[in-house]
Amino acid sequence: MKIVIYIYNGITMLDAIGPYEVLKNIRGAEVYFVAEAKGEIKADSNFVHLNAKYDINDIESADVLLIPGSAITFIREMKNKKVLHWINKIDKTSTWTTSVCSGSLILAATGLLKGKEATSHWKPMTILKDFEVTPKNERIVKQGKYITAAGVSAGIDMALYLSNEIVGEAETKAIQLVIEYDPNPIYDCGHISKASNEVIEMAEIKLAKDAKKEIGLMDMLKSGKTLLKMKTPSSKD
Repeated sequence: MKIVIYIYNGITMLDAIGPYEVLKNIRGAEVYFVAEAKGEIKADSNFVHLNAKYDINDIESADVLLIPGSAITFIREMKNKKVLHWINKIDKTSTWTTSVCSGSLILAATGLLKGKEATSHWKPMTILKDFEVTPKNERIVKQGKYITAAGVSAGIDMALYLSNEIVGEAETKAIQLVIEYDPNPIYDCGHISKASNEVIEMAEIKLAKDAKKEIGLMDMLKSGKTLLKMKTPSSKD
């Protein structure tokens, strides 16, 4: 099984690595980290880098295609016609096309999600409407072969969901045990519907700080969309 994870500068590392830790354990899995160009890919933190051994010219098919998100540089990927064309090409061969976090906005920009429902990180999720995609404030949304996950950590849940679709319950449970995924966070505040206004405001400040760090102000203004301007969805959206 050929699993292709697209990576790009500014990526949120867990968006890619979380699902990778699950999917690599599926029997027969071969995982490829693919970028527009071979070489070093910097995460949004600038602390961790990945080395892309393959570029999009090397990869022409996949059983599973996964598009991770980022704090802000997903906007550049949404405007990159070469990358969007490649995603469409790979999608024609895939059994499953998936995303994590704002990666669903990159998928939406390809037109593949038009008329469908999808989820994303709570902050930029409403941009999905600009591509005739219905935002769903849920952790995982499946629409045929398309599976989208909410923000960052939701990619692990999505990968387990996908594993269950591919190899069934017993092996998926074994994979969950292998990675000892038994979440028990100190606070029940992982969804916007559970957070106070104070916590949401603090989170938005952190997101804005990350966005400014990743992309210049003029670039943000030219993009027409910034995390600073994005509407925060309610739990009823």
